Amino acid sequence: MADIIKLLPDHVANQIAAGEVVQRPASVVKELLENALDAGSTTIKLIVKDGGKALIQVVDDGVGMSATDARLSFERHATSKIQQAEDLFNLNTKGFRGEALASIGAIAHVEMQTKPEEEEVGTHLKMEGSKIVFQEVTVTPKGTSMAVKNLFFNIPARRNFLKSNQVELRHITDEFHRVALAHPTVSFHFYHNGSELFNLPADNYRKRIVNIFGSRTNEKLVPVDEETPIVKISGFITKPEFAKKSRGEQFFFVNNRFIKSPYLHHAVVSAFEGLIKPDTFPGYFLYLEVAPGSIDINIHPTKTEVKFDDEHTLYAILRSTVKHSLGQFNVAPALDFDQDPNLDTPYDFKNKSAVQPQVTVDANFNPFSETPKKSSSSPTYSYQPKASKNWDSLYVGMESKMGGNEPINSISFESEAITGSIFENEKEVQETVATTFQIRRKYIVTSIKSGMVVIDQSRAHQRVLYEKFLKNSTVKDAVSQQLLFPLTLTFSRAEIHTLKEIKEVLLSIGFIFEDMKEDAITVTGIPLLVTESEVGMILDQLISDYQQEINGESFSQSDILSKTLAKTLAVKTGEILDNQSQIALVNDLFACTDATVSPFNKPVYVTITENDIDKKFI
Repeated sequence: MADIIKLLPDHVANQIAAGEVVQRPASVVKELLENALDAGSTTIKLIVKDGGKALIQVVDDGVGMSATDARLSFERHATSKIQQAEDLFNLNTKGFRGEALASIGAIAHVEMQTKPEEEEVGTHLKMEGSKIVFQEVTVTPKGTSMAVKNLFFNIPARRNFLKSNQVELRHITDEFHRVALAHPTVSFHFYHNGSELFNLPADNYRKRIVNIFGSRTNEKLVPVDEETPIVKISGFITKPEFAKKSRGEQFFFVNNRFIKSPYLHHAVVSAFEGLIKPDTFPGYFLYLEVAPGSIDINIHPTKTEVKFDDEHTLYAILRSTVKHSLGQFNVAPALDFDQDPNLDTPYDFKNKSAVQPQVTVDANFNPFSETPKKSSSSPTYSYQPKASKNWDSLYVGMESKMGGNEPINSISFESEAITGSIFENEKEVQETVATTFQIRRKYIVTSIKSGMVVIDQSRAHQRVLYEKFLKNSTVKDAVSQQLLFPLTLTFSRAEIHTLKEIKEVLLSIGFIFEDMKEDAITVTGIPLLVTESEVGMILDQLISDYQQEINGESFSQSDILSKTLAKTLAVKTGEILDNQSQIALVNDLFACTDATVSPFNKPVYVTITENDIDKKFI
């Protein structure tokens, strides 16, 4: 039998390994920024073009590399971070695997310029698909400049898998935020297609958060600080009234490394129990310091999933720390049993006894008597009503005034406006109402000739609203309602940037904006179907859906915004609908162009025929 197992070539092995490390341009940004931090940089520049597809460049002022180190850094499992296996349990650096540069070099065009401080000249190295094109001496400042061009140029399937430039930029911005928040003492600059998105000077944690998410964030933050033998917790949480329906401002950092931990997230959310609505999420920026040997970060190449030795104790400490901060800064409501000094008896009235008030009553007063008796204590009025013998005497002489002997009952008087019915036959109304029922406050059942139809009320209303908003977005002069008082809403810089991109579509739907600043917008008009209290929630959801493009699918701006508005404003499961509302919803649904599915491609109704019912009784 011939041998069938063979060693893979190095360039193939590197491409396979790249699938674990490099998933999208944001993965490259993360690896290059972490390498720059491990090099001891104080200033880092990130330059991106076309959402990272054309160019990702990171320039730092770190220690740099010699010519030998520059060439060796692109080999697999070559690293300066660890020397032996025991070092894995005492990691103080971001990277340690030695796979990042080798994986990036296998699937992109990489150009590196680096120079140590003590050297007079540096090294210029160029690589394409794991092959060194050239390496030569060059003049370059201290530090390293790493440029990654044409990502996935030799893997077309992976390149086609990438989303739009806007979505990829969003992922890159998220990675940038995670690195910049973990290292406030390092200055960061972020450029995209020649425009500066962030300029973050070296500062403390609070100012770094404010510089990233806007100046209005400062009033939302509540400090957290607790130190125990197991963990030291510091950072900030946001006040309960600023909780959002979408995730986005939840950050955990362990030993200055961003992590994802649903278990610890639940600890924070449970501390807010009773202070926020069930469907909202609190914001937090929490920094945890633990012994390096008590965590294992060597679980996944992205190094965002970690394993703690004692998660249960950490959960309890984190939950109590957050609750303590909420109570310490009077964020959480508390019962006050102290007596209000305003309720104390004044000193002048302390020894006085209560006096019964004097009330004068006329015992002989009869409101039904024709001539009320005068009381000595009651005032005298000059007006005396005239007593009428009978009510019919009021109409004496009416015939002469009308100019004839026409009887009184033949006179026509102006009556109240008669409200007509859209149904000519009253029996038709009763029959129509009787054939529509609501079940479990979720489904509407209506009868048809062949049987019955069971409709999901929420999905049906989503379809109706979706088509209405989509139709309105194609009309230039959309109808909107003016607000008596302008509404000012605060957002982060990234969210304001997204709102500016979709501003034209928002105007076509019915929103009117008076001003858009770096961290706030002023709304003066809203669509007819939207209430003022829902504006902030709707815009938050619009931003989230547009940035994610509704689970990654490619839609137009009008389609995305129409879906979000329909989902937010539609009747929810559990709402009671009267008979008229049920009928109107059924009629509007079957007037839609496609009544079978919701805007999110979920079935709206099911049909149960008479034969299906008969089969149940066989």
